[in-house]
Amino acid sequence: MIVGTAGHVDHGKTALIHRLTGIDTDRLKEEKARGLTIEPGFAYPEVGNSIELGFVDVPGHVRFLHHMVAGSAGVDTVLLVVAADDGVMPQTIEHLQILTLLGLGRGMVALTKVDRVDAARRRQVREQIAALLAGTPLDGAPLLEVSSRTGEGVEALRDRLWTLAASQHAAPVQGRFRLAVDRVFTKSGAGVVVTGTAFAGRVHGGDTVRLEPSGISARVRSLRRQHRDSNHARQGDRVALNLAGADVSREVVQRGDWVVAKALETPLSKRFDVDLQLLDTAHPLKHWSPVQVHLGVGRYNGRVALLEGQRLAPGERMLGQLILDEPAHACLGDRCVVRDPAAGITLGGGTVLEGDPPRRGQRRPERLAWLGALAECAADAPLELTPALREGLHGRPGGIDLHALARNANVEVTALVEAVSALGGETLESRGQSRAFSAEAIKALEARLLDTVAANHEREPSMLGTERARLIRQAMPELPEATGRQLLERLIAGGKLEAHGPFVALPGHHASLGEEDEALWARLEPLIAMARFQPPRVRDLAAGEGFESQNLDEARIREVLTACARLGRLYQVRRDHFYPAATVAEMAAIVQSLEREHGRIRAAAFRDRIGTGRKLAIHILEFFDKVGYTRRIGDERVIRNAEMWP
Repeated sequence: MIVGTAGHVDHGKTALIHRLTGIDTDRLKEEKARGLTIEPGFAYPEVGNSIELGFVDVPGHVRFLHHMVAGSAGVDTVLLVVAADDGVMPQTIEHLQILTLLGLGRGMVALTKVDRVDAARRRQVREQIAALLAGTPLDGAPLLEVSSRTGEGVEALRDRLWTLAASQHAAPVQGRFRLAVDRVFTKSGAGVVVTGTAFAGRVHGGDTVRLEPSGISARVRSLRRQHRDSNHARQGDRVALNLAGADVSREVVQRGDWVVAKALETPLSKRFDVDLQLLDTAHPLKHWSPVQVHLGVGRYNGRVALLEGQRLAPGERMLGQLILDEPAHACLGDRCVVRDPAAGITLGGGTVLEGDPPRRGQRRPERLAWLGALAECAADAPLELTPALREGLHGRPGGIDLHALARNANVEVTALVEAVSALGGETLESRGQSRAFSAEAIKALEARLLDTVAANHEREPSMLGTERARLIRQAMPELPEATGRQLLERLIAGGKLEAHGPFVALPGHHASLGEEDEALWARLEPLIAMARFQPPRVRDLAAGEGFESQNLDEARIREVLTACARLGRLYQVRRDHFYPAATVAEMAAIVQSLEREHGRIRAAAFRDRIGTGRKLAIHILEFFDKVGYTRRIGDERVIRNAEMWP
C-alpha cells in the first residue's frame, strides 16, 4: 500500500511521517535549511508480517504544485493533513481536488497540531473538514487528531494505517510494464537509477526495457521495490531500476519520462482524446483554450479542443482533445490534471481515452459514441473493455481494429479476440491485422463486395472480372486491404464469387464486347490481320478510310482494341501496336526456329525473318521478354518458356 500525503504548506505532513515511521523524507539541503518540502520524499517503514507499506510526502506550497501532482501519480491511499490552528486552507482544497481528479478515493484525515488549540477549535476544524469532504470520494473518511510534537494520537493513526495495509489486496496485474519516472540519479558503481510507480505489468532483473520518449533500449541490471532489493516488481509497486546500456546516461532520461516493456507498442502522441471534467470552482473553459496538462509525472503545455460544444461550464464534463506541444505517453484510463497556466489554478482533469486519434471526423456521432464507450471502460479498475467491444461490433460498420485497441488499452490481442467471440462477434485475422465484426456487419460488407462486382460487370462487360485490390478500394475504402481480401476468399470459397487469376467475377460471368464495340471490332480486325507482322498503329486506324466519317478518335479505337486484348483476341506489344493472337503465335514459332538454328535469337535475324524495321523487331522481342517467353543474355535472347504458347 502506497500512502500519499496531501495538504497545505506547513501543516505538518513531513513531521507526521517522521513521527509515524522514524524516517525524514526531506532529503535536499535546501529543504532542511528552509523547513519546506520541495520535492516528493519517500518512507518505507518496517511493518513486518509481509506487509508492504510506503509513504510519499508531497510539497504543500502552491509554487511546487507540479511536484505534488507528480508525487501523487500511482498512490492508492490518501492521508489528508489539516492543521488544527490554520484549518482548511487553499492548498487543502486544491490538493483534495487534484486527488479526486486522479481517481483517489480511499484514505483518511489527520488533524495535526492539536496541542496548539483547545477543544472548541478542534470541533470547529472538524466541521470544516466534514463540509469540505462532503460529496467527495473521501466523504466519511476516518479523522484522527494527532500531534507530532507530543505524540498524541500518533499511535492510533499508526494502528489504523498498519491495519489498512495488512488488509490491502494487490490489484490484479494488467498489461505490459509501465513506470512513470519521478526521480533520476547516478550511483557510484551502478550507473543510472530511476525511480517511480509501476502503472502496469511486471518487470524482472535482466529484462530489456525501453525509455520513452527517447526510444533508447536498456537492461534492468538490478531493482528494488518498496526500498528493498528484489528480483521483480509489479503494478502498484514503488520501484527503483538500475539501468544499463550503451546509450543510457543521466542526460537521456529525466523526470516525466517512462520506462516501458520493450514489447509495448503504445505510440507517443501529441494528441489525446479525453473525458474532461471541470471543477465546480473553475471558470468556464472555451474551445482551444491554452492549458497546462499534468500527465503521469510529466507536465506539458498545450490546448484543449472541445468535441461536443464550444464552451464547458464549471462542474460539467465533455469529450475533448488535448493537443500538446511535445509528444507524451499514455494509455486508456490514465488520469491527467488540467490547469490554467495564466491564472495558476486547477481547472479540472481528464481520463485518457485514445492517443493519436484520427484528424478528421472527430465530432461525428459514431466517433463520439466510440469515445463514450471508451470512457465507460475507463470508469472501471481494472479496465473492463466490454462496452467498447459492444459499441464497436454494433455501432461501427467498419468493425474494430483489435490491435489498435490492444495498444491503446495495454492488453493482449488474444484476450480481445476471446471477448469478441463471447459477444457473438467474429475476428478476421490476416497479415498481422485483427479486425472484429458483428455477423450483421460481415453480411453487409459481403453484400457491398458482390454489388460492386455486379456493377463493374455491367459497366465493363469485356473485363474477366474486377482486380482484387481495386474491388476492395471501391467497396470498402475504410478497411485494410488484408481484411478485404479475407472477405473475398470467404466469398470465393462459398461459391458466391469465382477467381480468374488476379480477377474475381460473379459465377457465370463471361467477358464480351458490347454491341457497338463488336461492330467496330468487325471492321478493325481485317485491317490488323491483313497487315500481318506490321499492323497499323492506332492513330493510323483512326485516320484510315471508313473511320473518319464516324468521328472515331484514337482513344475510342484504343479502348476497343484493349478490350479485345483482355479477351485474348489480340496482344498489345506496344502502346500503339496490337497483334492478333494467331500472328503472335506465328512470331513465336519463328523465334523457336531461330534458336534451333543458331542457339540464340538476334534482333537482326528476327527482323529479316518477319520483314519489319529493326526498331519494331526489337519491340516485339522485348514483348517476349516481358511475358516470360524468352530471356536476355547480353544483346541476345534465348527461349525461356517454349510451352507458354499453344
